[in-house]
Amino acid sequence: MQTQEVVDYLRAKGHLAAAADVAKAFREPPKRWATGSNANGSAPKLAVETRLVQGFAPSPDPYGASNMPIYVTATFKQASATEFGDFDYTRSGNPTRTALQNAIADAEGAKHCLAYSTGMAALAAVVRLCKNGDEVLLSDDSYGGTYRLLARAARDAGVTVKFVAMDGPHGPRRLEEAMTPRVALVMVESPTNPMQRVCDLRGLARVCKKHGALMEVDNTLMSPLLQKPLALGADIVVHSATKFVCGHSDTMAGVVCVDREDLKDRLYFVANAEGTALAPFDCFLALRGLKTMALRVERAQANTVALAAWLGAHEKVTKVYYATTEDHPDRALHLSQATGGGCVVCFTTGDVDLSKHVVSETKLFAITVSFGSVRSLISCPCDMSHASIPAETRARVEIKDRSRRRGPRIVRGLRRLLRAQRTG
Repeated sequence: MQTQEVVDYLRAKGHLAAAADVAKAFREPPKRWATGSNANGSAPKLAVETRLVQGFAPSPDPYGASNMPIYVTATFKQASATEFGDFDYTRSGNPTRTALQNAIADAEGAKHCLAYSTGMAALAAVVRLCKNGDEVLLSDDSYGGTYRLLARAARDAGVTVKFVAMDGPHGPRRLEEAMTPRVALVMVESPTNPMQRVCDLRGLARVCKKHGALMEVDNTLMSPLLQKPLALGADIVVHSATKFVCGHSDTMAGVVCVDREDLKDRLYFVANAEGTALAPFDCFLALRGLKTMALRVERAQANTVALAAWLGAHEKVTKVYYATTEDHPDRALHLSQATGGGCVVCFTTGDVDLSKHVVSETKLFAITVSFGSVRSLISCPCDMSHASIPAETRARVEIKDRSRRRGPRIVRGLRRLLRAQRTG
């Protein structure tokens, strides 16, 4: 289905504002991304799209490679028994990894970036900043893997974990009420996955700074382009680079971005001591994905705006969750700290069987627990990405028969699936 067909459908249903949003999304793609500073604290001279394509290949390169080489080596030869070069052992450092870390730090507007083997390894490294007896406050609407890490591994290490509703304009007040002298780390997502709840990142950061606690933001849903949490007051930003950074569902990676030198040193120690740094070939794949990240996110977001509007007008869809729809309670808050709604939309049908039918029978979507790929992906979070969260907790934050998807090309197929559920 073409864009105009979606617009005409929405108009015919009387959803004029939604039709206008879809038309604008394709006629006027985002002309700017969220802004941040470079490693020197000044505004970059080149647009982020250009910087992503140019990359961070070593200079001078003795062979003039136009692309960052893959340094597939475990060790590096040293000049002498007492003179050491920049690299000695790939677990501790590798030129391909350094190029990736520099590129992502630049895109995120951070001074430092460390690349880990997975997004969960990156989150685990952040939790390692806490010691026995500390408390961690986690948003009560968080990714299932984060919940599992905090609820089990962190508690086994003597770290107390508490869950706080930090979304909406009252989130900072609720965080203030939950603060104690033992709180060392506050972990949030905004928007949350998959319920698209928005947190006041500036307000939460002020509370954390008042009490001397670190604030970590999982920025995966927004990518480094649509939102800059460090510029909003966060201390640590984490991405599952498997998603929008890599963008092709062909590698796993996680990154942690910080401005503070002491945090960078502590996080590097974890990566080096535990051997969780990203391997050179995976760094190469992530670098390749970065070159097209701006193009992919821009188009995918336009597709998502169209699909969210179409779903909102469908009689069998009971609710659409997308941070920039007109009926989202915290739309204004989100747009005050991000430049778009992103590339993931969630909806409910009020019928678990119908939701599972739609997920199972789509032809252009791959049923996966991930997102951010060049291919459209779909899932039922209650049975997949958030299955590790207890049922009573999922119910409290309304994770029930949810599905996520992207791209107006598939509207015709979704309309067929929603119209008639196959039986027998």
